Amino acid sequence: MSTDSRFDGPGPDEIWHSSLAEGRFMLQQCRRCGTCRFPPALVCRECGSADLAWKEATGQGTVYSATTVREREGNYSVALIDLAEGARMMSRVEGIAPDAVHIDLKVEARIVDGPEPMVVFVPTKGDAS
Repeated sequence: MSTDSRFDGPGPDEIWHSSLAEGRFMLQQCRRCGTCRFPPALVCRECGSADLAWKEATGQGTVYSATTVREREGNYSVALIDLAEGARMMSRVEGIAPDAVHIDLKVEARIVDGPEPMVVFVPTKGDAS
């Protein structure tokens, strides 16, 4: 009987959260086709390979799409960010008014500490339009 090494040790979600807790923004990259992916998984979405490695993300990205969520406690943005590595992730853009977040805005990642650290984005210097 053979075992599947993908199930040895911590799973992709645990590795993702542990990395954030250490202050590192990590992405998975397929060793077969080179595709970076988010969210973490056991296999590559592009080629189906289980040969995935973790690499540190640059944190650079561009807003692909954005909306403003309006609540009594205050408004905030929700955006899809195209990362420099090729993956896309949903997050918030902070540091500017939610209504100022727009398509093609250049952003960079920040890890917000807390019980469950998370990645948010801020406009890159010089692009706080």
